[in-house]
Amino acid sequence: MSTAVVVGSGPNGLAAAIILARAGSDVTVLEAADEIGGGTRTGEAIVPGLLHDHCSAIHPMAVGSPFLRELDLTRYGLSWAWPEIDCAHPLDDGTAGVLLRSVGETAAGLGSDGRAWRLLFERTAAGYERMSGDIMRPLLRLPRHPISLARFGIPALAPAALLAGLFRTEQARGLFGGVAAHAFHPLHRPLSAGIGLGILTAGHTYGWAVAAGGSRRITEAMAAALGDLGGKIETGVRVRSVSDLPTADVTMWDLAPTAVAEIMGERLPPRIRKSYSRFRYGPGACKVDFAVHGGVPWTAEAARRAGTVHLGGTFAEIAATEREIHRGRMPERPFVLVGQQYLADAQRSVGDIHPIWAYAHVPHGYRGDATAAITAQIERFAPGFRDRIVGTSARSAAGFAEYNPNYVGGNIMTGAKDIPQLLFGPRMTLQPYDIGVPGHYLCSAATPPGPGAHGMCGANAAQRALRRSRIG
Repeated sequence: MSTAVVVGSGPNGLAAAIILARAGSDVTVLEAADEIGGGTRTGEAIVPGLLHDHCSAIHPMAVGSPFLRELDLTRYGLSWAWPEIDCAHPLDDGTAGVLLRSVGETAAGLGSDGRAWRLLFERTAAGYERMSGDIMRPLLRLPRHPISLARFGIPALAPAALLAGLFRTEQARGLFGGVAAHAFHPLHRPLSAGIGLGILTAGHTYGWAVAAGGSRRITEAMAAALGDLGGKIETGVRVRSVSDLPTADVTMWDLAPTAVAEIMGERLPPRIRKSYSRFRYGPGACKVDFAVHGGVPWTAEAARRAGTVHLGGTFAEIAATEREIHRGRMPERPFVLVGQQYLADAQRSVGDIHPIWAYAHVPHGYRGDATAAITAQIERFAPGFRDRIVGTSARSAAGFAEYNPNYVGGNIMTGAKDIPQLLFGPRMTLQPYDIGVPGHYLCSAATPPGPGAHGMCGANAAQRALRRSRIG
């Protein structure tokens, strides 16, 4: 029997392990932390029984992931839950742009901008399930559905600011801009619309789901599936050099490229070591978990029913703050994402005390505490919020890097999603999972299709390993 080692137990590492174990390999996953999951973990940070997702929380890409859907993790206890409203983007006048799973219902709520919203999303959402296999793998390939992919891909190449110009109202522009800002990328640059369009299209197809019981249920279910295939997981094992690894036919790396370069050293071909060492990281995140009595008193009524709330004001304001953090300056009013997962999954609350998940975009490596700025942004759109806070737990950008070494400088995207790295991964190649050493492959979110709990980076990398290696 062949052997395989997977370094890292995030969704991508576990996906790679499952693919290899299913092919007949004896698989061992090595995790440096005491708990598996990478960013897909959940804990009780403030009040016993009150569940807060550590990082990854809302899962439109995971619920529709071709790998996870084929794996059918419902057998291992994973179930999805959906809020009444997927996302709300409140403005200072008390109105909000409102995102629903239905393209038609979303368009109807956007008034004069409904036609433009339908133009962007109606046909692509209808064909998303068919073309997701193309979107969720390296883009520089001969697509299986070229017409559908072109309909999606051509707008995705544009700057988000250009597509926002299709809309006349601040509600629609803000709603689109808030989702586009998930890329941590300046909204005036080419391809800055891509990640936002992907999230919106997937959401219109599958909804912005949460994992019932917390995001940890995703990795727990994947670990159970791996166990049924004979795979093993060892926690508390930090790999600092190649000599720390057991002998294996295949080694999968669910790590940031700079970490692989450091561990592998001169075993990497010089040009690949150089590319990995120079891998670029984007802005960071500062996160605050709140325990809130009675929930957030949003002025915009739709925000009270939304699983996700984006706080950034108008599109112009969001674009300005994203430019600031890329210049290394902390804005007074940063873009803030708020998660109200308990609206879909009531077991996360304790009585009338509810968990509120929030993080702000901050400069790379920012060492300050963004708690006051995040609280002020929520208070801006929900006066009286401060009076409802029972407790808080904060994690800085530096804290994110300590929590998960893949989040260098607090960059939870595992790399800047500029054009070269979004298309190719950490180096210019048509084979982004190969690292130039026989039997070794990169499977982290630094590779296409990028971040999320979908597991597709790991699944794609493991399929590449199976094609190239004698395994099974």
